[in-house]
Amino acid sequence: MTRVAAFTDTYHPTVNGVTYTIEAWRDHWNDHHGRMDVVYPGTDEYTPNAREHPVRSLPFPFYDGVRVGAPRVPKTVPRADVVHAHTAFGLGLAARRYAKKHDLPLVASYHTPTAEYAEYISSNDSVLAGLSTASETYEHWYYEHADLVITPSEPTKRHLVDDLDVTTPVHVVSNGIDTDRFQPTDGDAFRERFDLDGTLIGYTGRHGYEKRLEDIIDATDGMDDVTVVFGGDGPARDDLETRARTADVDVRFLGFLDRSDLPAFYTALDAFAFPSPVETQGLVALEANACGTPVAGIDAGALADTIEHGETGYHYEPGDIDGFQTAIERTLDDHDRLAANCLDRRDTFSIEHAVTELRTHYHTIT
Repeated sequence: MTRVAAFTDTYHPTVNGVTYTIEAWRDHWNDHHGRMDVVYPGTDEYTPNAREHPVRSLPFPFYDGVRVGAPRVPKTVPRADVVHAHTAFGLGLAARRYAKKHDLPLVASYHTPTAEYAEYISSNDSVLAGLSTASETYEHWYYEHADLVITPSEPTKRHLVDDLDVTTPVHVVSNGIDTDRFQPTDGDAFRERFDLDGTLIGYTGRHGYEKRLEDIIDATDGMDDVTVVFGGDGPARDDLETRARTADVDVRFLGFLDRSDLPAFYTALDAFAFPSPVETQGLVALEANACGTPVAGIDAGALADTIEHGETGYHYEPGDIDGFQTAIERTLDDHDRLAANCLDRRDTFSIEHAVTELRTHYHTIT
């Protein structure tokens, strides 16, 4: 039995890929491999379960929905065999201190290139450059002092090794998704519930400026019998709605969707559109695939690998809106074959597969 102490700055009540990755890893680990305790930024809106250990926290002023936890280790955290930091900042420092104090191996996951989000703090070019340099310098220091680094995709690994010059062993472990939850279901009921018909092209997730979601509206502008459906919310939503009002395409904003609604949302779509160049894996693309929905997405970042061109969807080159429209049209035209391929690959991106790989890497340092 391997005992793991996981530290993260992105956990309840935020709704994002990292939150669900850690929850799913914890639940599967506790069921099959040992014990995993999670240290996270506490909030009055969430009551911790067993093996969840909150610390004092404050809202992060530059990124809505994220809280920053005090870099401390609660006394309730039991002794571990492995410390796993899911952040280099905040509680990542607590994880490092806990590992050093007890002479334990430190595994650090690299989920997000922090420099990509510097524009949330300032739009000034010189300030952006300084913030990016500072964050990359810090990330190099942090990951260089870990015993093992985990990334969710090969492009993210290459960034860590080639751009940040990290020499610590780096291994790719997909975040994985819950394939018991994400599978084809009744998409027609979802369409009826939200009064949707025709060809549906959609996206769900955080509406962040860095994800370039306006490209979905631009790429579908003028397409016949198409409805674009956005699930989720975020700082870019108002601007997206403004752009949608002048576009020659029907655009619907459904707002936040409960996690239980997502399988039906994905199943209802004819194609999932994903223009974000900053993904470290793109879990929503895999969730869509697990529900039999192919993806038209950018050939950049992790989506270059997450989307198998011609097999589970189609790519387009960054900045090429006409190319994005072509990728969407090809995905729609080839829907049935692509959907079958998506369903055939479900086991390869399951939580079970991910945690089995994680267990193997833990054993190399314990």
